[in-house]
Parts: sequence; structure tokens; C-alpha cells
Amino acid sequence: MLRTLLSPRIVGLHLLTAVVLVAFILLGRWQLGVFQDSGKPHASSDPAPVAAGTLAPLGPQVKGDAVGRRVTAEGVYDPGRQLLVADRRPDVDAPGGKVSRDHGYWVLTPLRLDDGTLMPVVRGWSASADDPAVAAVPEGRVTVSGRLRPQQGTDSVQRRAERLPAGQVQTVSTGELVNLWTGQKVRTGFVVAQPPSGSLTQVKVQPPVVGGTLTWRNLAYAANWWIFAGFAVFMWFHFVRDAVRSDRDRAKSPEMALEG
Repeated sequence: MLRTLLSPRIVGLHLLTAVVLVAFILLGRWQLGVFQDSGKPHASSDPAPVAAGTLAPLGPQVKGDAVGRRVTAEGVYDPGRQLLVADRRPDVDAPGGKVSRDHGYWVLTPLRLDDGTLMPVVRGWSASADDPAVAAVPEGRVTVSGRLRPQQGTDSVQRRAERLPAGQVQTVSTGELVNLWTGQKVRTGFVVAQPPSGSLTQVKVQPPVVGGTLTWRNLAYAANWWIFAGFAVFMWFHFVRDAVRSDRDRAKSPEMALEG
């Protein structure tokens, strides 16, 4: 049997089967990877900027397809109502609250639009509440460009045990802003200014992201390649078994002739 398994033609079969098996397994893994990647969120098209008021309503939530959209807003800043969002990093997707304690502040200033409503604007980020750039609110009519973000839930961060100083909040929550900016109509969500105001640091904000759609066809392709790999093993076993049986029969035939 060992002589048969090590014969040149069977060794060639071993090598061919090994190559085919590795190739089919790798092809299956590739198709599986394509299937897995298809379900991941990815950046969508980045449409031209639109007026923030068209996507940031009064009352209802910002729609999912509006999140991350480029917007513009024209109006006048209201520096008397400016707030600092405490314990924040210069990235809207970075965790806030206790995990980012003392890392810095978002500078949140309301922009009064032509219709009298307030559009919350994160003008930028500062490491210190005493940074002169925080108080340097642009005067007069301005045009702000940036990306729209939905409001944050008041329970979206782990809050400090002690109260924040006056003029600071932990989240950009429309409900909380309505209570702080009394008597004002506040639009839902907020704009992250791009570029930032003055010498403030840019707060990183991602373009619109859409959920992926799983391509089940690629999963079927992966299964097919692995089935082919299994079939290659079956055929290898079949040919090797037949070769061993054939050699055994040839080895026995002279002995059978002598006995006859």
C-alpha cells in the first residue's frame, strides 16, 4: 500500500489535490469576506449643501438620511446664550461624559436664523474654557457651513456626580436647550461648523453613512467553493482507493495462478 501511495502518479495526484483544495478554500474565504463587507455601513454620496432649516425641523427628530449632510445657515450669533459642552474630544463620534473628563469642550453657540429660530452650532473645540477663542464670537451676519448632526439624548453619556459650572452642559439635547434658551424656538439637532470659528479646533464629523445590504449571493458562492473542495477530497480518496485495490489485485494474481 505504501509503495502505491508513493508512486509517481499517486504523488502527482496528492500534489494536485492539495493545490486545488487550497485554492478552493481561499476562494471560499474571499467570497465570505465580500459577503461580510457588504453588510457594513459605508459612506453614501455627499450631496451639495442645503439650508440647515430645511433638514433641522422644529420639534421632530432629524431624519436618518439628513445626518451628516452638508448644510449652510445664515444669521447672527447670540453670544449671550453660548454654552460649553463639557468633557468632549474634537470628534463627534468620540465618547463624552466621564470617560472624556477634562479633555475639552465643544463651543455651542446659537445662530439666529432669518425666521427668528435658533440653530445650535458647534463652532469648534477648545481644550480650555478660558481660551480667548471661546469668547471670540463672530459679530454681525455670518454664513456657517458644516454638517448636520441629530440631537443627543441626555442619557447618552455617563454624567459627572457633581453639577457642572454655570454655562456648561453634557450633551447637545434639544429638550435641554429649549429649557436653557427660554422663550426661543430651537431647531432640532446641531451643525458642526466646517471650518471652525476663529482659532478653535475643528471638530471631526463624518459624511452621511448608510447601512450595508448583505449580498447573499456571495455567501452562496463561498459555500459552493467549499463544496467543490469537499468533492476534490472525495475524488482523491476514490482514485487512491482504486489504485491501492488494483495494485493488491495484481500482487495476488501470480500467487493465485500458482495455487491453480
